[in-house]
Amino acid sequence: MRAAEGLSSEQAAQLLKEAGPNQLPTEKPVSQLRKLWGEMTHFFALMLWCAAGLAFIADMPQLAVAIIVVVLVNGVFAHIQQERAQHAAAKLRSLLPADVVVKRDGRICKVHASALVVGDVVLLAAGDRVPADVRLLTASACAVDESMLTGESEPVLKDPGTQAWGGTFLVNGYAEAAVSATGAGTRLAGIAALTSGAVPPPTPLSLELRRIVRVTAGMALGIAAVFFLASLLVGFQWRDSFLFSIGVAVALVPEGLLPTVTLSLAMGAQRMAARNGLVRNLEAVETLGSTTFICTDKTGTLTQNRMNAVEVFTPDGTIYVTGEGYAPEAHIEGRGVEKAAQAALAARSASQGRAELHDGQWRAQGDPMEAAMDVLARRLTGTLSGPAPSRRLPFDPERRRESTIVGPDLFCKGAPETVLPVCGPVPGEVTDQVEVMAGRGLRVIAVARRRLGETPGTWQSAPASGLETGLEFLGLIGLQDPPRPDVGDVIRTARTAGLRVAMITGDHPATAAAIARQIGLTGTPEYVLEGADLPEDEQLLGALLDRDGVVVSRVSPEQKLRVAKALQSRGHVVAMTGDGVNDGPALREADIGVAMGLGGTDVAREAADLVLLDDHFGTIVAAIEQGRATYANIHRFLTYHLTDNVAELTPFVIWALSGGHFPLALGVLQILALDIGTDLLPALALGAEPPGKRVLSRPPERRHLMDRRLIIRVFCILGPVEAAVEMAVFSAVLAGGGWTRGQDPHTALLMDASGAAFTAVVLGQLANAFACRSATVPPWKLGWGTNRLLVWAVLAEAAILAACLYLPSLAALLGQSPPPPEGLLLALLAAPAVLLADWIHKSVRGNLRRT
Repeated sequence: MRAAEGLSSEQAAQLLKEAGPNQLPTEKPVSQLRKLWGEMTHFFALMLWCAAGLAFIADMPQLAVAIIVVVLVNGVFAHIQQERAQHAAAKLRSLLPADVVVKRDGRICKVHASALVVGDVVLLAAGDRVPADVRLLTASACAVDESMLTGESEPVLKDPGTQAWGGTFLVNGYAEAAVSATGAGTRLAGIAALTSGAVPPPTPLSLELRRIVRVTAGMALGIAAVFFLASLLVGFQWRDSFLFSIGVAVALVPEGLLPTVTLSLAMGAQRMAARNGLVRNLEAVETLGSTTFICTDKTGTLTQNRMNAVEVFTPDGTIYVTGEGYAPEAHIEGRGVEKAAQAALAARSASQGRAELHDGQWRAQGDPMEAAMDVLARRLTGTLSGPAPSRRLPFDPERRRESTIVGPDLFCKGAPETVLPVCGPVPGEVTDQVEVMAGRGLRVIAVARRRLGETPGTWQSAPASGLETGLEFLGLIGLQDPPRPDVGDVIRTARTAGLRVAMITGDHPATAAAIARQIGLTGTPEYVLEGADLPEDEQLLGALLDRDGVVVSRVSPEQKLRVAKALQSRGHVVAMTGDGVNDGPALREADIGVAMGLGGTDVAREAADLVLLDDHFGTIVAAIEQGRATYANIHRFLTYHLTDNVAELTPFVIWALSGGHFPLALGVLQILALDIGTDLLPALALGAEPPGKRVLSRPPERRHLMDRRLIIRVFCILGPVEAAVEMAVFSAVLAGGGWTRGQDPHTALLMDASGAAFTAVVLGQLANAFACRSATVPPWKLGWGTNRLLVWAVLAEAAILAACLYLPSLAALLGQSPPPPEGLLLALLAAPAVLLADWIHKSVRGNLRRT
């Protein structure tokens, strides 16, 4: 049976049995329980589980239960936030149509796409999705949109014998095609494998948290060992010493750190959503703040994704400027320009693109270039009329022009370098004008005409080469895909912020370079590369691309993936934009995958970390700004947490140094109450600080969260001041109750003194919350009420303090009681003492920077 007649049902059934269904390979999904289990068993969570177990061993069940609750609540919350998991392969499967028209048993019928086999003959019409990789047997004005696979924005005209790929679709014409590959053998399946195989690198935040957890765990275990030995030396039994050291270790674990980080990232994600950036992965919020290199697509992100005819040059040397935008213009006098516009319009396929008037604006329908020609003709003539073409000579990459025959005339349009040579004598200034228009970033189209005669004769079947000769040159049309109005300002902002920007596109290099030039992306000298010219060596590729303003055109999916890897090998945190199926692997590989929400595919959106709801490049920079603010906020509440830890550890240090003769000011349960009860809400409120005015006026943060600046501020300034007031208040209450060194204070006095010390720490943290809002500016210059969440959190902290002191059952559980009046007055000094120390430290640092 000949291929054009299709297969028989028996042949198709046998081939389907041998090759399997026409479906993309699937991965076994990870169960919800397994995902939730992962949130409960990462390194930091495991450390907390160990702390809970040790608390049970130390006969402190209340502490153990509290830690378990923290782990469970944080794990469930993180699981809910991350539940929109990556399903790129599943979305790729949805690109294949459900039913396909085929020839079977010598007749036309419909079968499910999964039942297609190699050798089937499928019938495709405009608007149909190609169900598998096929070879065209017949093709009539057949144009295929391959942008999802190649990144090329214009439809590709197909002739008999050429290939069409599964997942693409016909935008024009009709074709019969023989299936050449199905399922796992299609090009689409290859991209799906690349997407699923790309493993996203660990985020900077996850690396930093691992580092902090390792340092914290090491400190807790080391200090616990020291106190175990100290307690043995002062006469404790080994069992009591072991239990005591376990309590110290548990107390030093920052139980509130993980939920605070998670909720802070969620707040950042919510703010990004308000600015048209939808975050699909919480840790991407902070990673955005660390971004150093943005690889952006062109169409729709940097431009408005609509072609516009802005200039017409006629043979008499006259230039007609048609105006910017798609707003209707007044008619322009001049037969030359009208003839050029009508010729360009006649040379196009109306089914590929047209313009419609909506609310006083022309709106493109279909191919943007064809719609631009439609708009131009309507502007100049006010009407669109004339007979339909009797024949079309479609565009092909070799000729780089297309023609139609309308009545007795042939109308031709295409690249000037291919149209002008087939014209009659052309004035020399025409070639010069092509260079002038191209130099301004316009895409130049030449239009021409030939009168064939009234009688059809042989030209209806003559080859294009015989018809497209001796043409009359009518004019040049300059087309522009208008850049977004503010994209130049956004690029300058990105550079001020220390970001490098590159254009990575599937478009022609000249088009990409022109747009890059218009928006101020390219530098001096210009670096415009093609994907085919990229070196194979990753280090050489990275060195070639590691510059601001580089343009890479005609990139394949594999090349885009290599670009991301090469830049990462140079130490960059890479944000990569994309909108098509071909972009999935690179979006997965990049530190931040950015997909288009309006014009992008589901595959790109599911593979990305950030989805732009408005497809605007400016939204990426806005998201980076919020990411930097979130990084700063994590730094703020880490300072807040660690300051508290200094005050919590100090009583144990003094007890050990005194050989057990100085009573413990705070117990383990009081420390837990500080970490989870009083400190958590202010820490969360610090995570809600809005971006500062100078966030985008400096390079991205490339330092550790726990850096030298933080360590000095916590362990040399804020922590010691808070601890000094705490111990001074504790000692004063003990002394006021008649305690002397070497004696064991009676229980009531110890509880009073411990309550006073607890109060001092809480009030010191209350002031510390305001001090941590900025590393350089005192809180009164920021305004006490400019972060309303912090005001409410501090009021809640005061309320929790009152409950811990004045609710008898809760106070007894914590081992404290309300301090006497003099102890309360002394504890109140903790707040101004912390603020004063903070102001002195910031003033000294400011003076040192100025000198």
